[in-house]
Amino acid sequence: MDIDWDGITHVTKVDPAKPLPSDLGALEGTDLVLVGGSDDVTEANTLEAIAAIDDAHPSLPVFQEPYSSSHVSKATIEAADYLSVPAVYNGDREHFVGKHVDLFTEVGSKPEALLGASLPVVGDLISSKGADAVADLATNVVGEGYVIQHLESTAAATSGVEATYTSEQVAGAALATETFYGFPIFYIEYSGTYGGPADVEAAARYLEETALFYGGGIDSRAKATEILEAGADAIVVGDCFHDDPETFRETIPE
Repeated sequence: MDIDWDGITHVTKVDPAKPLPSDLGALEGTDLVLVGGSDDVTEANTLEAIAAIDDAHPSLPVFQEPYSSSHVSKATIEAADYLSVPAVYNGDREHFVGKHVDLFTEVGSKPEALLGASLPVVGDLISSKGADAVADLATNVVGEGYVIQHLESTAAATSGVEATYTSEQVAGAALATETFYGFPIFYIEYSGTYGGPADVEAAARYLEETALFYGGGIDSRAKATEILEAGADAIVVGDCFHDDPETFRETIPE
């Protein structure tokens, strides 16, 4: 599936470890779903969440945002449209490059586990046909430049974030995301608290091709509008999707 990033303004973050609303009609109007979380996520509950979303909204793009390579399997690769892997700038090394090395090490050394048992593997080396399959997988992996700005959040604790960034540092991370790393997404994450427009305004100046996502504390149309008008390409809404679908509907831009 090709993603029209210009058409993405509202993203829903679905935590597979949390119960889904009984009526997934609330997703009508969102443009993309990220499935992932920091606690109690497994391959099994990830697959359950993706399947439920796909059954309710088969044309809605669904990204798996794995916290660990153990959450990724042949089944999740086939179920999701893309793997979206965060690189947390203000986290520890493990959560910037470590998890990416782990993922691709697993893909390279055990491709049959991820891509099917029929792949030709000689010892620990992938034969040419198997290498082509691994290369195809790589086209379904996208990177997210990620800044976590709420120190009391589970995401910060899990990613080893010990300090937030100034708006100037957020802008620098945005610039690096587009010009150096070439990731399609730069994500400012306030994890359940509302951070306001300052970081978004700082980052937006440096992004032309990369989509700017903001997540955290969006629980009204007014906040959604403020962040979008500050320069975000999309808002990411998670908590109220699980907790209050009616409030969630209010965050969807008209």
